[in-house]
Amino acid sequence: MTAEIKGVLFDKDGTLHGFQESWGAPYLALLQDLAQGDRGRLAEMARVTLFDAEAGRFHPGSPLIAGTFDEAVDLLAPHLPGRSRRETVERLESWALSIRPRPVTDLAALFARLRRGGLAVGVATNDAESAARSHLAAELAAGLIDFICGSDSGFGAKPAPGMVEAFGHATGLGGRQLAVVGDSLHDLTAGRAAGAVTVAVLTGVAGREELAPHADHVLPDIAALPGWLGLDRA
Repeated sequence: MTAEIKGVLFDKDGTLHGFQESWGAPYLALLQDLAQGDRGRLAEMARVTLFDAEAGRFHPGSPLIAGTFDEAVDLLAPHLPGRSRRETVERLESWALSIRPRPVTDLAALFARLRRGGLAVGVATNDAESAARSHLAAELAAGLIDFICGSDSGFGAKPAPGMVEAFGHATGLGGRQLAVVGDSLHDLTAGRAAGAVTVAVLTGVAGREELAPHADHVLPDIAALPGWLGLDRA
C-alpha cells in the first residue's frame, strides 16, 4: 500500500505538535486573561469548550481539538460582554500567533527525509493559515512544505474533503497516492472522503480505540512515518 503513496498531508495540532502539552497551559492563560478576574466567566468559558481549568487540559470531546478558528470565536464571544466579535477575533489571532507549539519530532528533518524520498509534503489545519505558517516558520520547516492551508484558505474545513483535494490539485496527485495523517476523526473523515490513505497518530487527545476504525493504519506518532513508508530502507 505504501509504495503508491506520493504525497503526505499532515494535520497540525495533535499531529505535528503534541496537543495537550502545546495548547493546555497557553489556553488556560488565555481564559484567565479574557475573564479578567471573573472566576464565574472563566469557568463558563472552560465549560463550553470542554476544558479542565484545574488540570490545564482539554477533555477528549472538546470542540477546540479539531474545530475551526471561527468555531472557537463563536463559543467564547457570548461570554465576553463589551467586546465586539472583531475584537475577539483579533485577540484570539494574536494569541494563536504567539504560541510556540511543541513539535513531536524534528519537523524540518522529517519533511526533508520525505522529500528526499520523492514525496510531496502538505499541512492542512482547521486553525488559521497565518498561525500555521507562523508555527512552521519558527520550526524552520515552512520552506520544506509544498502546500499549507487553514480553515480560512478557501477550501473549506475538515471533516469535508476540500483541503485534501486542494493538496492533490496543487501536487498533481490524487486518491491512494495521498496519505492523510492526523490525530482526530475530522482528519480521517476528510481523508477517506477524498479517497486517500488515512493514517492516525496518537499524539492528540483521541485514543487508538476511537481512531482505528476510521484509519487504514495507526502509528504512535509522525516520527514512525519514514519507517512505515519504507524510506528507512532506501
